[in-house]
Amino acid sequence: MRIGIRPINDFAFKKIFGTSANKLALISFLNAVLRLHISIVDVTIVNPYNLQDFLDDKLSILDIKAVDANGSIYDIEMQLTIFEGLIQRVVFYGCELFAGQLNAGDDYTQLHPVYSICLINGILWKDAEKVHHAFRLTDQESGRTLDKTIEIHTLELGRYNLNEVDLAIASKRDRWLYWFLHAHEYEPEALLALFPESEMQLATITLARITEITEDKKMYDAREKALRDQQWALNAAHREGKIEGKIEGEIKGEIKLIRTLEGILGLALSNVEDLHKLDLADLQSRTSNLQDRARNRA
Repeated sequence: MRIGIRPINDFAFKKIFGTSANKLALISFLNAVLRLHISIVDVTIVNPYNLQDFLDDKLSILDIKAVDANGSIYDIEMQLTIFEGLIQRVVFYGCELFAGQLNAGDDYTQLHPVYSICLINGILWKDAEKVHHAFRLTDQESGRTLDKTIEIHTLELGRYNLNEVDLAIASKRDRWLYWFLHAHEYEPEALLALFPESEMQLATITLARITEITEDKKMYDAREKALRDQQWALNAAHREGKIEGKIEGEIKGEIKLIRTLEGILGLALSNVEDLHKLDLADLQSRTSNLQDRARNRA
């Protein structure tokens, strides 16, 4: 039987990567994405997985924060919806983590680099082709980068299209991304055979066990429902916005036509603000009356 649990569900994501028992999986994913000059060998998870976090707030954005032995800070987040201001929020949180290291009177040399990773279930930039963007503070002319400050990485899962047959020669990053997107489609044994690396086996076993633990499965299902409801609300707001925009355009068109007809008929032009107080049906009725008068005069 298929696993049926999506790793990109934020409950599953944090249960897999937000526990000290699974930190080898987290380290593997961090190294695969960041590709630092010196690989990460150990981290401490600052905000470990806690079921109560999900019980208290079903729609909060729950990220994973970790610190390595050198003090470098890592923040990883699964973002299932794209909204206006998403990038600004990611940048803000990264800057907040960087600045938040110091207390009053501390030396700036005590600041450690911050790495923010945002996995996005969709396409953020329509004109891009890359799945992975890495943003650093870099001078455009010289190419000089302010190292050991802030890095922001985005991974657009909606743009990822690697097939299973390509996994044998794929990078570790691409293998992880395929696992995120397709793990729920496999039976546990098949997924373990496809990803024999110990850290990915650990992630697969944790994912499969969610279905075996009643409380975890209930919370996973609740998160899935909450996320569906959230997406439905966003889609409804988008549709409503389009309808409202269309109506507003029709109102403006009717007001313009009314004032044009009044000018043709030699009437005093109606006040635009007063016309805006009328609904579309009233405006259309007034337009119809003016058109009849114009035809009769002709």
